[in-house]
Amino acid sequence: MWRGSDRERAGEGLRRGDARSRGICRAQDFQADAAMTTQDIDKAAGGDAAATPSPVHVRPSHDADVPAMLAIYLHHIRKGVDPAYLGESETPDADDLKRRRKNMHRGRLPHLVAEEGGAVVGYAYAVPFRKRPAYRYAVKHSIYVHHDHLGRGVGRTLMAALIDACAAGGYRQMIGYIDAANEASLRLHQSFGFRQVGFLPAIGFKFGRWTDTALMQRSLGLGATAPPEG
Repeated sequence: MWRGSDRERAGEGLRRGDARSRGICRAQDFQADAAMTTQDIDKAAGGDAAATPSPVHVRPSHDADVPAMLAIYLHHIRKGVDPAYLGESETPDADDLKRRRKNMHRGRLPHLVAEEGGAVVGYAYAVPFRKRPAYRYAVKHSIYVHHDHLGRGVGRTLMAALIDACAAGGYRQMIGYIDAANEASLRLHQSFGFRQVGFLPAIGFKFGRWTDTALMQRSLGLGATAPPEG
């Protein structure tokens, strides 16, 4: 797991900013929003780690993880958990997910999985907030947890690891698009230092109704207190 306090690595990541900006322009964002159910978020916000039957290990994802990640993702969009899912007729397949994962790694963007007892129980990633070079120090994130492992702190563990990874990579701002009706998700993000910086009314239509989106943001590392190195 990366550590946000690893300033030396973060500095190195900043010096690679121009190279990374070229890589992240090739990365493709598919559904870059935090997606956890209310049950999972309520438990996570309360820090109920005791409910986890075995330790959760977070590591970078591999191609072998793709089937498990795809199953998790498809369950969420079919059940309406993903606030970005607006009823598209097409869903990603395994090859698509492999390609997108590799693009993120080439762009030095974190793509993580959570393992429990040797099984993938969740995954998380960050993608560029915008593809233009001026925005190369800002990312937005997604978190997905297996429906059988909700309420066990997996989402909170992934969130902490993802924040550390992005900070160590030299990024300065982290963005989340949250369903404004999901108060539990808003509370979870607030517990990690996110604050609401925008509101998009009736921005999406899914499952027969219009939905609002809250834009949340937190600083990473030195944030805006100092310019990037290099």
